[in-house]
Formats: sequence, structure tokens, C-alpha cells
Amino acid sequence: MNTEFFIAKRLYWDKKNQHFVSRRIINIALVSIVLSLVAMIISVSVITGFKDEVRNKVVGFGGHIRIINYDSNLSAETQPVSKNQDFLPSLKNLDMITHIQVFATKPGIIKTRDHIEGVIVKGVDTGYDWNFFTRYLVKGQIPPMNDSARINEILISEKTSNLLGFDIGDDVYVYFINEDRKTPNIRNFKVSGIFNTGLEEFDRLFILADIKHIQRLNNWDPDQVSGFEITIRNFKDLNLAEYLIRERVIAYDEQNGVSLRTENILRKYPQIFDWLSLLDMNVWVLLILMTLVAGINMISGLLVLMLERSTMIGILKSLGSPDHSIRKVFLYLSGFLISRGLLWGNVIGILFILLQKYFKLMPLDAASYYMSYVPVHLSLLHLVLLNIGTMAAVLTMLLIPGAYISRISPDKTLQFD
Repeated sequence: MNTEFFIAKRLYWDKKNQHFVSRRIINIALVSIVLSLVAMIISVSVITGFKDEVRNKVVGFGGHIRIINYDSNLSAETQPVSKNQDFLPSLKNLDMITHIQVFATKPGIIKTRDHIEGVIVKGVDTGYDWNFFTRYLVKGQIPPMNDSARINEILISEKTSNLLGFDIGDDVYVYFINEDRKTPNIRNFKVSGIFNTGLEEFDRLFILADIKHIQRLNNWDPDQVSGFEITIRNFKDLNLAEYLIRERVIAYDEQNGVSLRTENILRKYPQIFDWLSLLDMNVWVLLILMTLVAGINMISGLLVLMLERSTMIGILKSLGSPDHSIRKVFLYLSGFLISRGLLWGNVIGILFILLQKYFKLMPLDAASYYMSYVPVHLSLLHLVLLNIGTMAAVLTMLLIPGAYISRISPDKTLQFD
């Protein structure tokens, strides 16, 4: 039988002999643990949810990995590649890849009576995955692409719509400039749908149209595109996925001598993902501070318990119990108390996350934070790690007041009693 565990359990459930001062201090320590864990759960879930939302929106505009012409630069004016590639079947067999689609981009200018707006017209075909834009569709419908006739319907953002005064069914004139022509090409499009993702710099930039328009403007063949957008199953596999894709692509030369290269979303938009990575430091600072607060309060509570139970410590020492055995009694007792605080912290923290997830009680300024509400996401793994980490850290800190036991003399405590 574990004697230390038995004594700690009896002390934990013994409410009659607890003094008012010690009970009050212990309750304060428990409240600090509850609040610390709630703060940690909320911070981790909010930062994780925010990063996931922003990352998914950026990926929605261009996929995780792109395969483009080796000669294409950072501009939207790309060099063509053939959409009929021998390596495509092998890429589709990779389990980590969920979708492959072609695209073509070309910069243009929208001119109205009062405004001039630069945009990038992104051409897509029938194989394009519209799930992302369907989720953020505000008004209208997705343009009905087909493989035969070229359609003039486009999808624009709500930001562009409000800025230039367009609505569903309105005509939009876009001016395209080619190097081999002195006068711009003009295309008349009709607004089919309006979306709003919250990423203002992307929303104002992109317009989605039929890829046949880009091919015609660039004098490309029907099988020529700007490249391929690839979506993978798990963002954590991005580097591995690009490596496997590059193996099949990087050394491949088409019959017409065009070389291809890969580009992942991290390299294409480094400023966004570097900013997101900085948020992790804020979370670590908060976790450390909350753990220190909980640990210091528990140290105060444990010292009061030891003073209150000094007579018991003296009796145990007189019976031959070593210091480390008595120290284990109070560590077990602290573990019981911490567990109670963690239980309530989990209940309150998870309840808050669920309320925010389904009712969106906390709004945000979309212009500053890329979304209109505080996003939350908490996995079971994060929850387990927070509980285990808090318990281990606080118990480790409680080894410090445990040294006080060795200073308690049995003859003085028993004589005093």
C-alpha cells in the first residue's frame, strides 16, 4: 500500500480540521490555476484558429504548391506551359495531394468614371475547385464554366464591388496591355457573383474569369496555361509534398524545350507567413507567465498547509518517516488540488471555445484582422499537452517549498502542541 498516497488522500478529504486561513489561501491558489488554464486554452485556440483561417484563405487564392514556367517571374504576366504533362498521372497518385487544377493570370485595369483600379484576372476552367469561393460567396452565383464556348461572366470581390459601384449583372470593362500592341485590349465582362474573404489585399486584386480569355489575349494555344495549382491534404506536409512533386517536375523538359519549376505558398507570400510565425512567440510568453502565476500561488498554499500540519510532520518524523516520504505526501496533496483546478479550468475554457465557435460572440474589425470574428480551434492534443504541461510545471515548482520539511524539528512541534 502507498502510505504517502493514503495520507494525502485523507488530508484532501478532511474538511473539518482545515483552518479558515489555509482554506482561503488554497481557494485563491485553485482560482489562479483555473484562470491560468482558461487563459492558456483561449490563447492557444485563438492563435491556432487565427493562423488556420488566414492560411486557408491565402491557400484558397493559389493552392499550396504551383508548377509554373521556369522563366516566369514574380509578376502576374507569366510564360505559358502545356497543360498536357506526362507527370500529371504520377502526381495524382500521391495520397497527400487532393486536387490539381490549371490557371492563367494576366494583369488588367478596370476604369470607371471616378476610379481606376489595377487587378489580376485569374483564368480558370471546368476543373477548378470552387469550394473556397462558394464558402465566401456574398451575392450571385459562381460563373458557369464550360469546355466549349467562352463565357463573359466573372467573379469579383465585395471590396471591388463597393469601390467601383458594380453589382450582379453589371458590365465591367477591363483593359489589358500587351507589349506588341500600342493600344490596350478591352474585354467586356458581366458580374456573375460577389465574394468576400476578408483578405482585403487579395480581394481587391483578384477577379476570376474564363481561362479562354487569357489564352486569347496572350495568343496562346488552347492547351497552354500559366501553370498548375496543387492542393495537399495537410499543411504540415508542405515541404515533403513539394520535394516529391519537384522530383517529378524539376528536371522535366517538354518537347518544345520549356522547363518547369515548383513554388510553394510560403515562398510566394513570405511576409504573411513570417507574420503568422511571430504569433507563436506571444503564445509561449503567455503560457510561461500563466504557469508562473499558478505555480507561485500553489507554493504559497503549500507553505500554509505545511505550517498548519507541522504537528503531523513532527509525528511522522518521530515515527521514522524520512523527509522525502513526507515531501511526497504534500506533493500528492498538491496534485489532488491542482487536478481540481485543472478540471474546472477545462470546463470553463472549453465552454468558452464552444460558445465562440458556434455563436461568434467576439467580433473583429475585418479591415485589420482579415476576419469579422475571433476564430477558435483547439485540438485534443493541445488540450492534453496544456493539462500535462501545467501539472508537471507546477509540481516541479512545488519542490522548492518541500525543502521546508527538513527544517521542522519533531521535538519542537510536539512540545509546542
